[in-house]
Amino acid sequence: MKSAVVPQRLVGLPPLASPETRLLVLGSFPGGRSLAMQQYYAHPQNHFWKILSALWNTDFVAMPYEDRCNAILARGLGVWDVYAACEREGSLDTSIRNAEVNDFASLARRCPQLQAIGHNGGESFRHARHTSQLGVPVYRLPSTSPANASWSFERKLTAWREVFTRHALVS
Repeated sequence: MKSAVVPQRLVGLPPLASPETRLLVLGSFPGGRSLAMQQYYAHPQNHFWKILSALWNTDFVAMPYEDRCNAILARGLGVWDVYAACEREGSLDTSIRNAEVNDFASLARRCPQLQAIGHNGGESFRHARHTSQLGVPVYRLPSTSPANASWSFERKLTAWREVFTRHALVS
């Protein structure tokens, strides 16, 4: 009889946020490459950094990661995930098991200028009931993941631009 492989317990990345954060984008949980590199949206096919590059006319993809982080924080954007830890084989959201939700209220207290939450994709948006308790608008953004192939880059960019414009992160 073959024994089942128990997925490894994975721990996410710390929040990328500051007291000036006005919009917090929440993914579900970092993919394998992001965890290995300890960087948000490290997979080269993920559209996150490409969307920000288009929104702010800045080549985030070419920047060192630390410079990217400093640049988005300076513009009022924060990044985190809905899950603090989980079990998962591979990088797909559908493989997430036994997930532990992050403490959004604690982060919100550290971000007094927070105006809105943007959930990056459907798995993240499943936790809108938690984030809506923070008393700010909550949006479902189309996932920047390469697994979200049904949305073109342009369509994703349009949806993201609408939320960023609404909260004065772009004009």
